[in-house]
Amino acid sequence: MPTTLLAAAATAVGPTRLDPLELFLAADIVVQAVIVGLVLASIWTWTIIVAFTMRRSKLEKKSRAYEVDFWETRDREATLTKQQRREIPSARVAAAGLEEWKKSTGAGKLDADAARQRIAAAMESQVAFEADGLASRLGFLATTGSVAPFVGLFGTIWGIMNSFFQIGAQQSASLAIVAPGIAEALFATAIGLFAAIPAVIAYNRFSNSVNQYEARLQRFADRVHAGLSRELDKV
Repeated sequence: MPTTLLAAAATAVGPTRLDPLELFLAADIVVQAVIVGLVLASIWTWTIIVAFTMRRSKLEKKSRAYEVDFWETRDREATLTKQQRREIPSARVAAAGLEEWKKSTGAGKLDADAARQRIAAAMESQVAFEADGLASRLGFLATTGSVAPFVGLFGTIWGIMNSFFQIGAQQSASLAIVAPGIAEALFATAIGLFAAIPAVIAYNRFSNSVNQYEARLQRFADRVHAGLSRELDKV
């Protein structure tokens, strides 16, 4: 009996050490498909993380510089070039308020209270638009963080079922026979966690960053609205 078990163990095909590539190549086709999908999701997750970090930093720097110029100059419309409107969120927020102010003051009889409401609504809408644009890809991080562990678990379950079939085919429950299949199956769960953990951390952190960014733009919009409201009193 021991000789039979040793022979079965010797003929068992599977990785003999913790080698991710070897585990992947020895896995069932379904498990391989799960792993490939999770690896691709992980790559895209890190792409979003790097891109968001760089974009957030760039927008923050440009917005701060623009706001300094905006409050220092008397001719604030002169700061609103087409290039700035395309590239700087604060400039687009200010432009929304100034455009509504010009429409309201140039429409004959002026209703100051209604004009203030329209100016506030225009800038609030632009602030929300800017925040939505910055957060446009964060939904993928949330999806990956919640789904990836279950996808990996599916691969694990599939691999373990294959191991049970091997037990029946070999007519032996020897660990040497089923261990490779179980290792390959658990590898899918590990990849699922590898994809999910950074996605969850990044989503939580970036969501807070977007909220801070929106609040900062809203404070700028409130200051612009206050200035335009004073101008309305002079009309």
